[in-house]
Amino acid sequence: MNETMIQFFHWYSEGDAKLWKEAAKASSYLAKLGITSLWFPPAYKGANGGYSTGYDSYDLYDLGEFDQKGTVPTKYGTKEDYISAIKALKKQNIKIIVDIVLGHKGGGDELESFKAIKVDENNREKIISDEIEIQSYTKFTFPGRNKKYSDFEWNFTCFSGVDYGEGIPSGIYKIKSEYGDNWEEMIDNEKGNYDYLMHNDIEHRNPYVRQELNDWAKWYFDQTDFDGVRLDALKHISFDFYKEWLTLLRSNSEKNVFAVGEYWAPGYLELLQKYIEVTEGCMSLFDSSLQNNFHNASHEGSNYDLRRIFDGSLTQADPLHAVSLVDNHDTQPLQDLEAPVEKWFKPLAYALILLRQDGYPCIFYPDLFGAHYVDKDKDGNDQEIFLDKVDGIEELIATRKNHAYGIQRDYFEDANCLGWTREGNEDHSGCAVVLSNKDDYNKPMEIGTRYAGKKFYDILKRSNEKVIIDQNGWGNFPVPAGNVSVWIEVNTKE
Repeated sequence: MNETMIQFFHWYSEGDAKLWKEAAKASSYLAKLGITSLWFPPAYKGANGGYSTGYDSYDLYDLGEFDQKGTVPTKYGTKEDYISAIKALKKQNIKIIVDIVLGHKGGGDELESFKAIKVDENNREKIISDEIEIQSYTKFTFPGRNKKYSDFEWNFTCFSGVDYGEGIPSGIYKIKSEYGDNWEEMIDNEKGNYDYLMHNDIEHRNPYVRQELNDWAKWYFDQTDFDGVRLDALKHISFDFYKEWLTLLRSNSEKNVFAVGEYWAPGYLELLQKYIEVTEGCMSLFDSSLQNNFHNASHEGSNYDLRRIFDGSLTQADPLHAVSLVDNHDTQPLQDLEAPVEKWFKPLAYALILLRQDGYPCIFYPDLFGAHYVDKDKDGNDQEIFLDKVDGIEELIATRKNHAYGIQRDYFEDANCLGWTREGNEDHSGCAVVLSNKDDYNKPMEIGTRYAGKKFYDILKRSNEKVIIDQNGWGNFPVPAGNVSVWIEVNTKE
C-alpha cells in the first residue's frame, strides 16, 4: 500500500484540549481514506502552558500530566487523551509520527547570573559588546513534576545563547562557557551562524545535555510506542547531534524509527543534499523547494511553465529522502514564512505529490478539514482567514491508495498541460492524470494494452464523458482549463 502522511494540526489548531480526542474520533475515517501515518504537534508542556503550540518547549517529560505553567493539559489535551488517541490510531494501522523540538527551551523557572557577549542579530559571528554579566531564566527545575521520570535540572551551562537579560536591552547574547566561545557548527553560513533561533538555545556540546536528551527519547518511546519522528528546525542544530540521537533511539527502541527533518530552505536544494550527506542519510527532509514551486506556480497562473514544476526539488533529485507537501503550519497565511498555495492550484499540487511514484506525500490538516482563524497581519491589523477543504482531496487520497501503482509514463511536453499514467499492478488497476494551468486540453497518453477496449471516467467529475482505450493501450484524456482530471477504469473498486 502507498504510504501517505497527514499533518494533523495547523498553527491555529483549536485549543481547549480537544485535538487528541479529535484524532481518536477521526481514526477510522483516516484509515479508510488511505492515511497510513499521522504527524502530531509537540505533545509536551510549552512555556505558555495551555496556549502553547508546543514549539516553545518547557518540560519534555510533561505530556499533559502535571500542573505546570498554569495548566495540567497542554493545548491539545491530557497525557491520558494523548495515549488514548495513539492507541485508537494504531488500532487502525496508522503509524504515529511525533514532533521533536530539541533546539531550544522556554519558560525557565529561576534567574541565573553568567557571563555573555552580545552579537549582531544579522551576523551572529559579529560581537557588539564587551563581556558582561547578565541574569536570565536559564534554570529549569520543573517544580510541578517534582523530579518524576528525571531529576535532571537545566542551568546556563546547558545553553549556548539567550535573547533575554534582566534589565538590559533585548538581543542575542552568546553565553561564555567551557564548551566554546563559538556557536556550534552549522552547514550554512546564513546570519554568519544560525545556531541561535529563539529562547534558550540548547548547547548540544554539553555531554550531560546529550545524555539527558538520549534518555528522554527512550522514555518517550516507552510511553507512546511512536513509529516516527519529525525533527524541528534542523537549520539551527548541529548536524552531528541528530545523527547520534537517532542511532541511539533506534538501538534502544529496537525499532527502525522513521525520521523526517525540517530544514526549510526553499530554492536551496544543495543545502538539503548537503545535510543528507553529512548525516549519512539517516533521515528524510521536507521538500521546501517543491512547496515553493507550487506557491510560485499558483501565483503566476498560465505564465508558469509547468514543465519546471519539479526543478530544484528534492523529490526530483533524491526521492527516497523526500517528504513532499503542498502547505504546512509555517507556510499558512499570517505566519512568518507564509507562502500559501492558491486555492485553484491546490488540487493540481496534490495530484503531483499523491499520484506519482516519487516522494512521500504529506497532507495538511486544513486541506482535508478546512480551518478558520484570526491573527495580526504584518501591519498589526486583525485578519480573518478561511481555509477551505481542497476540492477533490478525498478522491485524490483514495486514488493514491487504490490506483497509483506500477509503471509511470510522463507527458510533460506542454508548458501549460502535464499528464502521466500509472499502469497499475497485479492487485491494483491504474490511473491517468492530466492537469492544466491555462486552457482545456485533450492529452493522448498510453496506459497499457491490458486496458484495451476499457472505459475510463474522471473520478473528480471535472468531465462527464468516458474515455475508451484503443487496442494499443492509448487514450485521449481531457482536462478543463486551470484544473486537474484523474481517470480510472469504470467499475473498479474505489
